[in-house]
Amino acid sequence: MRQLQGMDASFVAMESRNSPMHIGSILIYNPETAPGGFVRFKDILTFLHSRMQLSRTMRQRLVRVPFDLDYPYWIEDENFDLEYHVRHLALPKPGDWRQLCIQAARIFARPLDLNRPPWEFTVIEGLDNIEGVAPGSFAFVTKVHHSAIDGMSGIDLMEAMHTLEPDPSPIEKPDPWRAESVPNPASLLARSWWNAVTNPMRQLNVAAKAVPGLARTVQGIIAKDFKVHGEMLAPRCRFNAVISPHRVVEGRSFPLEDIKAIRALSPGCKVNDVFLAIVGGAMRRYLLAHEDLPKTTLTAMAPISVRSGEEKGDMGNQVAAMIAPLGTHIATGAERLRYVHSQTANSKAVTDAIGARNMTEISKVSPALFMALGARLYTSLGLANRVGPPFSTVVTNVPGPPVPIYSSGARLESMMGLLCLTDGMGLGHVVQSYVNEATITFTACRKLMPDPEFYATCIEESFNELRDTALAEQAGETMLKTKRSRGRN
Repeated sequence: MRQLQGMDASFVAMESRNSPMHIGSILIYNPETAPGGFVRFKDILTFLHSRMQLSRTMRQRLVRVPFDLDYPYWIEDENFDLEYHVRHLALPKPGDWRQLCIQAARIFARPLDLNRPPWEFTVIEGLDNIEGVAPGSFAFVTKVHHSAIDGMSGIDLMEAMHTLEPDPSPIEKPDPWRAESVPNPASLLARSWWNAVTNPMRQLNVAAKAVPGLARTVQGIIAKDFKVHGEMLAPRCRFNAVISPHRVVEGRSFPLEDIKAIRALSPGCKVNDVFLAIVGGAMRRYLLAHEDLPKTTLTAMAPISVRSGEEKGDMGNQVAAMIAPLGTHIATGAERLRYVHSQTANSKAVTDAIGARNMTEISKVSPALFMALGARLYTSLGLANRVGPPFSTVVTNVPGPPVPIYSSGARLESMMGLLCLTDGMGLGHVVQSYVNEATITFTACRKLMPDPEFYATCIEESFNELRDTALAEQAGETMLKTKRSRGRN
């Protein structure tokens, strides 16, 4: 039995009917590499069962402390049933991309049963009319509670689901897993009393570690190494409101080569800056069309992993956050990218000064009862409609494998991430790389975004503008070099 960390517990406290706190993905597989070129649902169950021991997430369930007086615990579920967690359905004809997105949104909108290990995989067949998808392909729509994983620990779950070869050798080590019985309420209350007694000491220890970071921040502001300015404060837009229980999902894929070429528009620019600029351009287009674009820039919360190498296989979240202005007040893509690059460099300097790890440690000593009450009051009072948002959206970058991977012998062709939403944040983006492609996928409240196809088009147009500008500059530089070479000759 292991207790959750503070940030992990916050995701449990924030769970509600309208805000199920799970993350996930849409994964598309081509069975041509599997034996016989076909994968049965039974093959998927057998494959996953043989690899359960590689993931700590799959067989652990939550146990909450009475009255939420302390953080919940993970225990090994004595009633674990693989077939409950892995479901199976098929799209009706014609089986196109929009149908897959609608089905994924419906699945993703449903909360997980937190009395069981908090994950579900739905196998979807009938992808018969999706451009670029081979006949016979199938998809996984995955859901895993955010209290169990972040972007980096989720990679370990992906490793349990996948192999590097279509026909790997079986795992020879015996499975050491042992079930645990649910602890009784009295023992949980006793543990919570002891934690309440010792928590002030932990708080003092974290505060002492945070002092140097605060000092560095003050020194940096005085020395003008970075700025803390109004452009890091988010204006309100249509997505910063109370959300409904309904979801929409959509996304677009782009060649990684083009993303890297766009970086040249702003020397020193990072790949993540390009994605932020694309999202900024897309939100500008969408909100202009709906006559709802604020005069000042929207911002994104960009999670930063602080997971060490020793913590790679641990469950839970080890992330801090950086606020990144998106440049939605700038009409030109290249200028927006340069703006985003300068702002993320500034935000990164602020985060480094404070200490990203310190941000995570502070969350671990937040009182559990106050955390739970605060989450419930925020939702029940509809404060998202009254209080200014801390940021406009989320853009999280999850690096995927640079080489093809396989599940049940089928080759993974595409991966797109899905994100949980909360009151005040009705739109979130996941950037996912895999082999030679990158995808930008968004999850949104259907009430706040009734036209997801249009927003997907906005993402595509924002990318196209940056790509075309980058290609034009490359062509101009090539022509200039050619002229110079001819002049010397």
